Amino acid sequence: MSHEKINYIELPARDIEGTKDFFAKAFGWSFIDYGPDYVAIQHAGLDGGFYRSELVASISTGSALVVLYSKELEASQSHVEQAGGAIIKPIFDFPGGRRFHFTCPSGNEYAVWSDAV
Repeated sequence: MSHEKINYIELPARDIEGTKDFFAKAFGWSFIDYGPDYVAIQHAGLDGGFYRSELVASISTGSALVVLYSKELEASQSHVEQAGGAIIKPIFDFPGGRRFHFTCPSGNEYAVWSDAV
């Protein structure tokens, strides 16, 4: 752990079980349950957790955007779709690379980016 550096992130989840299943299938994450209303995220690059909430994280409401990195962007988009995620912005170019945005079963918005081709 580094002093005064981001160490952990907590995100809302309407459907904790569905969200866990989605991220395990799409990205290989694992989890530790701490009761019915909280689950810790493991093997996601940065540790964190999902807490039960009817609220959703979306950039349209000013939420921070969690962005994952992929070496194979098209394959990652396919994994998201196969695991039940909804693509809300298909792959597009931006300065420095390409990315897409998706929502998980709880309705939270995420993005996955890759280097420019």
